[in-house]
Amino acid sequence: MIPPAGLQALIDDGVIDEVLRPLKSGKEASVYVVRVGNDVRCAKVYKDMAQRSFQQRAQYQEGRKVRGSRQARAMGKASKFGRKEAEAAWKNAEVDALYQLVGAGVRVPQPYGYFSGVLVMELVTDADGSPASQLGKVELSAQTAREYHRFLIRQIARMLCEGLIHGDLSEYNVLVAPDGPVIIDLPQVVSAAGNNAARTMLRRDVSNITISLSRFAPELLDTHYGEEMWALFEQGKLRPDSELTGHFVFDQGEVDVDSVMQSIIDARQEAIIRQQGRELAQAEG
Repeated sequence: MIPPAGLQALIDDGVIDEVLRPLKSGKEASVYVVRVGNDVRCAKVYKDMAQRSFQQRAQYQEGRKVRGSRQARAMGKASKFGRKEAEAAWKNAEVDALYQLVGAGVRVPQPYGYFSGVLVMELVTDADGSPASQLGKVELSAQTAREYHRFLIRQIARMLCEGLIHGDLSEYNVLVAPDGPVIIDLPQVVSAAGNNAARTMLRRDVSNITISLSRFAPELLDTHYGEEMWALFEQGKLRPDSELTGHFVFDQGEVDVDSVMQSIIDARQEAIIRQQGRELAQAEG
């Protein structure tokens, strides 16, 4: 195939040898399968952000470190220079997070370098060597679903120990490799200590994964790992090897306890509806 402009420069510089095919394309980036010597990897080509996208990402960027005070002020004012700096920070966030999380033992794609807006990293594959499927597109036994849930909760906790929260974790950005789930797509990664919405985003990440896997193991909806790990994190007691139980006693004096309980009810109802839809589809098939 004819390489896109962003990748032709990498071929010219000898960073990659060949673009094999496109893998996926989204609003924020396009991903291609590339060859580097005898290895097959993927290259994520980031797209420039529009003004609308910049505004939507403001909540994720809160608490992120920038190069200097001038950049921070410009980003706060959303000036032309500020939007450019925010865009650069958005792209760099995923690269920095991948290197940090790989070092912490979190199962994310291995990064191999960032070159002029292009991230070269591991291509996550299935047992046949084809690009791995998303978690939401695979059928699992109840036991495997429980194992995947346990593993992903541990990965989320490890990320939190590093001071990071995925911020947009769901069945669509978890791939299933032969050795288990792999977490991908981290440009919106959140600072756990510096973002006022960190707790909400953590609980949402955990809830999304729990709801997805509850299709196969409904009892997972009775767990509260997000609340449990956040409480430990606030107390400075969360460790990568902390034993999490999924049990949590809610403080009835909390202002948002009603919304928490409602979110649990909503999650259960959504899981039931999805399961009924699956059963209907199987019956019609």
